[in-house]
This record gives sequence, structure tokens and C-alpha cells, in this order.
Amino acid sequence: MKRVSILGATGSIGQSTIDLIRRTPERFDVVALTGGRKIDRLAKDAIELGAEVAVTAHDDLLISLREALKGSGVEAAAGEAALVEAAARPAHWVMSAIVGAAGLPPGLAALEQGATLALANKESLVTAGPLLMRSARLNAARIIPVDSEHSAIFQALVGEDLASVTRCIITASGGAFRDWPLPDLAGATPEQAATHPNWDMGQRITIDSASMFNKALEVIEAREFFGFRPEQIEVVIHPESMVHALVGFCDGGLMAHVGPPDMRHAIGYALNWPQRLDLPVEALDLTALGRLTFRAPDMARYPALRLAREVMAQRGLAGAVFNAAKERAMDHFIAKRLPFMGMAEVVEEVLARIEAENGLIDAEITLETVGQADHLARMAADKVVQDKYS
Repeated sequence: MKRVSILGATGSIGQSTIDLIRRTPERFDVVALTGGRKIDRLAKDAIELGAEVAVTAHDDLLISLREALKGSGVEAAAGEAALVEAAARPAHWVMSAIVGAAGLPPGLAALEQGATLALANKESLVTAGPLLMRSARLNAARIIPVDSEHSAIFQALVGEDLASVTRCIITASGGAFRDWPLPDLAGATPEQAATHPNWDMGQRITIDSASMFNKALEVIEAREFFGFRPEQIEVVIHPESMVHALVGFCDGGLMAHVGPPDMRHAIGYALNWPQRLDLPVEALDLTALGRLTFRAPDMARYPALRLAREVMAQRGLAGAVFNAAKERAMDHFIAKRLPFMGMAEVVEEVLARIEAENGLIDAEITLETVGQADHLARMAADKVVQDKYS
């Protein structure tokens, strides 16, 4: 039996992972499930799957979790240290689906015990890509991407020589506002930004899609994971969300990964790798689909893509600053203290301020320095919002 843990079990990726495990429970021994404030869901899944431990990220919910698990034999724990301890428990495969920079320490703990890390947490590679990849090498561990785009690239590269790759094309749905008149974006609300035309995702991920910050993170992630040069990475708007990524080769050929917008494919590929097994994913009817469309992204609509290029040029801790400023800017947007287009303005200002004051080029990337950069960026983002939007 494959010993598995799911970090971020109560989110959409975690629930899709549990759906796949639930279909063939005889193949898996569940070690740990972690979640946030959805205690009833976390406890129910932990009991059903026979997990060793269930962990909530919130210390104040430990008593509630213990009560929900009472009599089940499942251990309860809470807090950041407990998340890391859960990830460090011996397992063959660990899903990293905790949202945000909080996913980095547990992901590193999983790699340090030699597990295969199914990485759905973009922020880990963006904030500390060299640290994560180095840990995988040193511990004979493996990282398999679970983002649909990076899973598509990973699959397109099977059996290929990376030296023959000339380009990587990441597709984007364009999010909730892809067809809005540009002037209307100034008045876009958090509720409107959180409604995705193709995918059923959480609030924050869906807002990231509307602003294209998710794609900005994925551009940086592609550089860190696959080693592509920034100029090799392209982004195109693809409203149908059927082509997840394309890889171009020196002979002019393009290898595309095509499939329905169902995250269970990428999750299942990572869960079953190196095998391909049956998955409960719809088979595409290309004649019913009719056509696939692509267009270049409007940089005035999606300034996050330009900022990603600047981050890749800066390197060092610029990724950690970028991600933290983005997360904090979104907090202010959700609280309606910041307009939709103001999120990119805040991130750009924070990158400029921290580079001028602290210097990020060639900074050593460690858990400590990433944490420091994250803290500085969040404070700087609050100051920018206060100075410019209050």
C-alpha cells in the first residue's frame, strides 16, 4: 500500500485528491490530513480514510477538532509546527495543496523524509525554488507538479531531451474579466472577481485568475522547476481551457496536452506516476467542442505578467517579496480597501521599495530569509495601501 498524506485536504485540490483515493482505498494507507477552519470536513475525511493524524492550521480550533475526532483513534493536532510534523511523518507520497507561502515549510519537511511531493502549491517554487529543488536532490526525493499547466509540461517532456526545447507556452483562461471593457475593471468587486467562467475553485485562487497573478506565479514556477529561460516562456489566453500547455522543440514541432478542465487528471497523474491508471475524467469529444481559440494577453489588463518578468530578472528573494505583496494586496482588495487594478500597483511599488532599501539580488534563499522577505513585503504592502488608497 502507498502511504500518502494530504496537506490542504479541505480545499478543492485536497478534496479532489480524496475523491480519487476513496475510489480505490485498498491501494492507500492515509498518514495525515491537514486543513484550516473546516473542522467537520477534516474530521469526517480523516475518520473515513483511517488517517493517523488530522491537523488544523489554527491553534484555537484544536479543542473542536479533538471533539470531532473523539473515539475514532485519529490523533488531533494544531498549529504551524504540527503541520510540519505531519508532513515529516514517513510517507511515499505527499500532496502539497496548502494555499500561500504557508505551504513551504511542510513541503520541505516532506522532501526531507524522501517522499514524492505532488506540488499544487505554486508559492513554494516562487518564493524558494532553488531551496526546494536542492532539498529534493539531497534527499533523493521527487517533485511532481500538480498545477494543470505544469503537469501538462511535465507530461509533454517525458522521454524528451530538455536541450531540444525552444519554448514553453502556458495557457490561461483569462479569468472572470477577460471580456470586460478595460475601463470597467476599476469598479470590479471581489464578488465578481471570485466567479470563474471555467473552473470551480476557492475565492483567492479565482481572484488570482481574474488578475492573472496566478499565471504570473506559474511563469516563475516554470523557470524554477524546468529550468527554462524567461524568454522561452510564453502565455496565451485560451478561453476554452482545454489545452493546458504546449512545449515547442528545435525541429519546430509543438507537443500539446489537451483535456477537460478537471484537476483530477493532473492529481491522478501525480498520484499514480509513473503509471497511467483509469481516472473518472470525461473523455473529450472534439467534434462537439468544435474549435479552440488563442489570443495574446493584453498587458494593460494583466500587469502581473510584466511584473513576473521583472521578478525573474531580479532573482534572489524577489519571488518571496512578489508573492507576499500579492497575498497582502488581495487581502485589501477582498476587504474593499483597494480597487481591483490596485493590486498590481501595490505589488510593483513594494518590489521597488524593498529592492531599493534592502537589495534582493543574489540573496541567499533559506527558510529564514524567505520568512524575513515575506514579513517585510507584507508590511510594505500595508504601508503602500495606507499611503495611496486611504
